[in-house]
Order: sequence, then structure tokens, then C-alpha cells
Amino acid sequence: MSLNSFFRKKSIDSISGDGDSIGSGMKRVLGVRDLTLFGIAAIVGAGIFSTIGRAAFHGGPAVSLLFVFVAIACVFTALCYAQFASMISVSGSAYTYTYVSLGEIFAWVIGWALILEYAVSNMVIAISWSEYFTTLLEGFGIMWPDWLGIGYSTAYKAYNIVSQGVTDLPYHTIKAAQTYQNAPELFGTKILINLPAGLVVTALTFLVFIGIKESRFVNNLLVYLKIGIILLVIGVGVFFVKPENWSPFAPNGLQGVLGGVAAVFFAFIGFDSISTTAEESKNPQRDMPRAMLYCLGICTILYVTIALVLTGMVNYKELGVDDPLAYVFQVVNMDFVAGVISATAIIAITSAILVFQIGQPRIWMNMSRDGLLWPKFGKIHPKYKTPAFSTIITGIVVCVPSLFLDMQFVVDLTSVGTFFAFILVCAGVLFLDHKGDSKKAKFKVPYINGQYIIFILLIVAVYLFVSKTDFGTVISEKPLLIVFWAVWLGLSVAAFKYKFSLLPVMGILTNLYLMTELGWSNWVMFIIWLAIGLVIYLGYGYHKSKLATVKTEATHIKE
Repeated sequence: MSLNSFFRKKSIDSISGDGDSIGSGMKRVLGVRDLTLFGIAAIVGAGIFSTIGRAAFHGGPAVSLLFVFVAIACVFTALCYAQFASMISVSGSAYTYTYVSLGEIFAWVIGWALILEYAVSNMVIAISWSEYFTTLLEGFGIMWPDWLGIGYSTAYKAYNIVSQGVTDLPYHTIKAAQTYQNAPELFGTKILINLPAGLVVTALTFLVFIGIKESRFVNNLLVYLKIGIILLVIGVGVFFVKPENWSPFAPNGLQGVLGGVAAVFFAFIGFDSISTTAEESKNPQRDMPRAMLYCLGICTILYVTIALVLTGMVNYKELGVDDPLAYVFQVVNMDFVAGVISATAIIAITSAILVFQIGQPRIWMNMSRDGLLWPKFGKIHPKYKTPAFSTIITGIVVCVPSLFLDMQFVVDLTSVGTFFAFILVCAGVLFLDHKGDSKKAKFKVPYINGQYIIFILLIVAVYLFVSKTDFGTVISEKPLLIVFWAVWLGLSVAAFKYKFSLLPVMGILTNLYLMTELGWSNWVMFIIWLAIGLVIYLGYGYHKSKLATVKTEATHIKE
């Protein structure tokens, strides 16, 4: 087990060959419009219908600026994704991109992180879907049992908060605590199951299983509906905006705004899902880069606008709910609009679950092809032309936790791995540019020589940071900032020596900075997840890797 073997790479030519031969059984039916709508479906999902409320609750109206900042960070990353997508026409997303640039161990880490990202993202969306679904039923006079519409973790957490005598709590927290208290018991344990969340995941897993054409049709229909509802909210809501609600604009300062970074960034990770459908795209090297940038631009405009409307309609302190779009119209006594939003939101959010359920199995499929996961994960169904086993396992992995977990817990859990994946994709572009392998790309990240700019920006940033903050206090509270400044310094030196392109470096730095804003609990959970993955890799993937097999065969032939 040599150190170099951990960094073995697949060539771009060989990895494209994999898609032509092994993936030929999958149906190439997706055009640029379909891919763009897949991206919009994933980005405009639980983020705009649920987590935007929590972000505004912490950051106030200034959360709209956080969306802009995160979108800029995503643009840097999306450009790097687009370059890889124009070179590699197989599914696999950041996992595949990292395999050809930085090597197998990094590819495994990213593949394992993406498993967490996709699964957890869908848990969040499913929980949000359940909230809207039960609200809708209540609007029709149908009372869904409270204990079958909330996860145990959510109810127990709310009960603890209320028990501590905390005042001025949101209605949803009080209701969750009452649900816990009144829930039936079995052997002394409260029975609390978010059944709607589990049912919607099960139904969509079945749809994904039976084919990409069917999934495309349903997704496109739902996305058009979703955008229509958002435009309705903006168009009607603007008449109820009270400018005084925008003051103070940032009530909890910069830290309050950045406190919502996990929820906000979670909303934007959807463009990654486009790259998982490369083998079902008609012209992936041309259409995928376009779709990534189109969907990111459209979604940023929608998010910023909706954030300003929501925080203008009601005070930001009222937005700590799971269904903020419906809630604000209830506050202004427009229950009919609130009902329409709830009715449509459960349909629209469905498209986000659908896209993530499509993406996850295709990452597993590619890891299996490369020998890093068991062969069963890479099998294509002879009739439906989908990765059948991977799809079923994805359904189970998402469905079971969504029955019990708390939304905020899973939102935080997804972010560290996502940032890490984005950083490695940006680093991969720098590596390929340095090696001269980017010549094969049909789309390239615009080159801006960062030889001097990166160091100049570092000097400016350090000056602003030191002059306006207590350096010692910040470092003690966020020691990861030390890593951030050290990486920036290292990139400045490397950029001076190798004339690095500015935009991928900015992608690395913005994603790394956002990582420092996440709490220690996020990091601990991610490290535990990473450790589990490395055990599996060392016990199975390292030895069964196709690259290891090729090397062994070559050695035998030489002998």
C-alpha cells in the first residue's frame, strides 16, 4: 500500500470511454432546457419555501445580501463545474471531476461527501414538504394526527425549550412541544413519526426508478408551476411591504447574517445535480455548462427578491417557521393566497426531491464502475435504463431519517461536505490548467492572471480584518480562520509562481471562508462521516479499484 497509489488518477479519455461503453444503456433525452429546469428544481426547493425563513429570522432583511454573496461564491464554483462538464460526458459530478484531476483518495472523499449532501438535502426538503402538506389538509378541514406529522427529534427539542421557561417563542415551537406532550406512548417511548415525509420520498423513488423520461416530464411541469407561484408571491406581496420592517436592515450585525449561511448555501447546491445527468443529456459538453449558469442566474434573482418581500411584509422575528411564504400571507389576512401557496408548494417542492433522488444513485453508479463500491450499485435496469439498486438504496437512506429527524439538524449537516466538494472542484481546475490538460475543454473558466491580484487582495483583507475586529477574540471563537488565512497566503505564493487563474482561486477562498462560519457540530458530524467512509475505502475500495486491478494485471503481464 504505497502513498502514491492513493493519488492514482483516471485519464479524461478513459473516463469518457466509460460513459460511451458502460453508460450507453441510459437514455440521452435531456436538452439544455431540461437541464436548466433540473437545476432550478433543485435550487428553488426547500430553500425558498422553508429555510429562507430561518435565515431571515437570524439575519433580518440583510439576508438578501447574503444570497448575493453566496451566489457570487457559487458562480466561481459553477464556472469550474462548467469547465469540467465540457470535458467529461459521464455522470458522477464532483466525484468524477476530482478523480481525473486530484486522484482517487480525494475522489472517494468527495463521492462520500456527496452521498451525505444529496441524502441530507432530500431529508430537509421532505420534512418541509410534510409541513406544507399538513397545513394544506387543515385548510380543507382535515386534521392530520399531529404525532404522525412531525419527527421525534423536532418535537422533543421543542418540548425541552418550552420546559426551560423560554418566553416569546414562535407558534410552531409551542405546537411541537404540545404534540410531544400529547403523543401516544409505546413501552414508555413517545411515538412521533413524520409519515408524509416518508411517503413522498417513497413515491418519488418509484418514479425515478421507472425512467428518466417520466422524471423529466414531471419535473418540467412542476418547475413551471413553482416559478409561477413565486412570481405570484412577489407580485401580490409587494403591495403589503412596509419599509419600516426593513429597519434595522441587519439587526444582529454581520454575524447574524452569516449565521444563516448554512441554510442559504444549502439552497444553492442544486447546480451540482445537473452534472449527475451527463449520460442522459443529448449534448452534455455543450449543454451542461450553459444550464449551470442559466439556473444560477435565474435563481439568484428569485431568492433576493423574495427575501426582500418576505422581510418587508412582516418583522423578521416572525419568520422562524418552516412555511414562511404561506405564513406571511396569513399574517396579512390573505388566507386564500396562503392556501394557494401551501397547495402549490407541496407540488413544487416535490420537484426538488425528485432531482436529488435522480442525482444520488448516479454518483453511486460511477463509484461502483470504478470499483470503489460494490458492483451491484452500478447495475442498469434492463427495462427502465436506470441504476435500479442504487435508486432503491437512495430511497431507503433518505426515507428512514426523514421520519424522525429535525430539519435544522440536517440542514447544518449537509453544508461542510458541499463546501469541501466545491473547493476540490476549483482546485482541480487549477491543477488541470497547470498541467495543460484543460485544452480539451469546450468551455473554459475566463482566465484572469492572479499572479499579483491574489496577494494584493490578501493584504487588503488582512488590513480590514485587523482594523475592525478583535483578532484574538475572533480566532478563539473561530480557530478555522487560521486555516483560511494560511490557505490564502499559500495560494498567493503559488499564484505568483504559477500565474494561477483568479476565478478558481476566488472559488476556493469564498467556499473556505463560508466553511469557517459553520459550527463545530457540523465539523464533528462531517469528520465522523468521513472516518466511516475511509474505513470502507481502505477495506474495500482501495483494493477493488479498477485502477488497482489494471496495475496488478500489468505487473503480471510484465512478469
